[in-house]
Amino acid sequence: MAAVPQAARARASQLREEIDRHNYLYFVLDAPEVTDAEYDSLMRELLRLEEEHPSLRTKDSPTQRVGGAGPTPFRKVRHVMPMRSLQNAVSEVEVEQFRTRVRLALGEDPDLVAELKMDGLAVSLTFVSGRLTQGATRGDGVTGEEITANVQVVEGIPATLPDGPGRGLPPRCEVRGEVYMPKEVLAGLNRERESQGLELYANCRNAAAGSLRQLDSEITRSRSLSAFFYACDPAPSGISTQSQLLDWLELQGLPVNPNRRRFAAGEGVPEYLGSWQARRRDLPYEIDGVVLKVDSLAGQEELGADSRAPRWAVAYKFPPEERESRVVAIEVSIGRTGVVTPVAVLDPVEVAGSTVSHVTLHNEDQVRRKDVRVGDVVVVRKAGDVIPEVVRVVLSRRPDGSEPFQMPKECPACGSELVREVGEAATRCLNPLCPAQRLATLLHFVSRDALDIDRLGPAVVQQLLDRQMVRTPADLFRLEAGQLEELPGLARRSARQLTDAIRARRHPALGRLLYALGIPHVGRRTAELLAEHFGTMERLRAAGPDELAAVSGVGPVLAEAVVHHLASPGTGALLEQLREVGVEPKEAERSEGPWRGRTVVITGSLPGLSRAEAEAAVRRLGGVAGSSVSRKTTAVVAGESAGSKLATAQRLGVPVVDPEGFSWWLDHPDSDPPPAPA
Repeated sequence: MAAVPQAARARASQLREEIDRHNYLYFVLDAPEVTDAEYDSLMRELLRLEEEHPSLRTKDSPTQRVGGAGPTPFRKVRHVMPMRSLQNAVSEVEVEQFRTRVRLALGEDPDLVAELKMDGLAVSLTFVSGRLTQGATRGDGVTGEEITANVQVVEGIPATLPDGPGRGLPPRCEVRGEVYMPKEVLAGLNRERESQGLELYANCRNAAAGSLRQLDSEITRSRSLSAFFYACDPAPSGISTQSQLLDWLELQGLPVNPNRRRFAAGEGVPEYLGSWQARRRDLPYEIDGVVLKVDSLAGQEELGADSRAPRWAVAYKFPPEERESRVVAIEVSIGRTGVVTPVAVLDPVEVAGSTVSHVTLHNEDQVRRKDVRVGDVVVVRKAGDVIPEVVRVVLSRRPDGSEPFQMPKECPACGSELVREVGEAATRCLNPLCPAQRLATLLHFVSRDALDIDRLGPAVVQQLLDRQMVRTPADLFRLEAGQLEELPGLARRSARQLTDAIRARRHPALGRLLYALGIPHVGRRTAELLAEHFGTMERLRAAGPDELAAVSGVGPVLAEAVVHHLASPGTGALLEQLREVGVEPKEAERSEGPWRGRTVVITGSLPGLSRAEAEAAVRRLGGVAGSSVSRKTTAVVAGESAGSKLATAQRLGVPVVDPEGFSWWLDHPDSDPPPAPA
């Protein structure tokens, strides 16, 4: 065997690392940094290198597996059959090559079924005796995340199937499909997020994935997700083709995309592909191609699959629509948390059916990576035909004397120094009194998980800002009913109710006030942990990074962020203003129970005890019900189908307790955690 050139070996290693990172960003964080086309280009290059030099093909290569693994708050579950990816074709020539391979393998030109390729999140539904018992993401193709409560609130997904066992339906089966977000829903969601100063979803796929992977299923319900289904493993009895299977799924009450078509011997496929490429924007949802499948299920079984993709299907990917425009300026916008986002201002250009004049450049690193400069001609397209993005700069048309973009040193709205923390991509304005952040800051301050003043909606807060009646959260507590009566739509009674609602929040729980301050990376749960540990704002502000990092669930990076934010002059001024208007948080109760100082993590299902009940029992004894496992964790209680938290505990040497041991431990709280049976 010929030696592999060092350059090829180094490039393959670089590609594996880069693809793994993009898999993690896409599948785990729902925050991709590259387009599908750019990702596919990297994958195809790695595949080519591995075909030319088979010794480079390692078992852990991304060409041999699906998706990305990483930390997740969801329980891991194993699929009945692997959920593989699909081979991609980026031209009609490659589609024809797929048909040739299939024809040679089967000895005939088989019938094909064409289905629109949805731009959403792949899921599986497990039905036992016709009843939905589990929903899961694709994950790495073998193991996914359990999201049953969330799929149950997706529009059109039934709780039961009419065909029970004995009527065609296997006693246990897994139905596969794609959950997606309609275009109009994404537009409305992004308008809402923009009003709150939150980062916008880049496309329908990211929005669907982020919505489906919420810990609160009510948030998922509010996102108005939909789904289409296309597979069932094992197949129902009496079903021999993919087209029959799609019809059967529809009869079961499962949503199936109506835009599907069967082609005898594959005749008419090129015309079908061209038709949908031209009509894709007419649909109320996003598609990024067409999937072609061998219709015969027996033919599919004969063709089989490799480690990553079936040999009986191919995904034809539409080329993205691209246009050129000139960068007139690069401005920066300030979000609620002070995140500074560079935005390219363009000569207006028509892209994918609408006029584009502003394109986000995300952060300083992205601007530098693409080297976008004022005066440049850039290629623009819409990611998922929704969010405009700069693909690349046309360097041959760069004007003489252009200079690289420099992130401002000071906030353009308030003049405060802009800060970029070590290890972060975002640059921030740390002044919570910055006028650019005021609307979003005020809306966050009164939101449900913060001070929960539900009568203060966006319209009212904007009017208060426009009339200069408030500038900071503290000003809300100075409002009088007589002032509020001046606002359109607020009569005397409504004004009185609003001032009463505001004053009723002068003594919030410490955790709520901490969350309301908008400290970067501090969500409601972390705010509660900090409040419980320190008890008062004074003790928390006096704590150093090491003391904060000792709190379960708070690592060194988060500890530094909290210390930096609470020590900033702007935060100090805001807290002083709140004290002046009578806002004093209640001291958090610091339990003196026998488990004080202990952190217990629950994973898997416990017989006779829900997760919420088990965690409540931990808190009643004074302990902390942790959400992640670290060396500071006292013990992990592992029930049935325990996932990655159990593996992490075993790796770190954290004690593991089984359900019976947990029951004993609750009855003997002064004891050490009992060991799990070997």
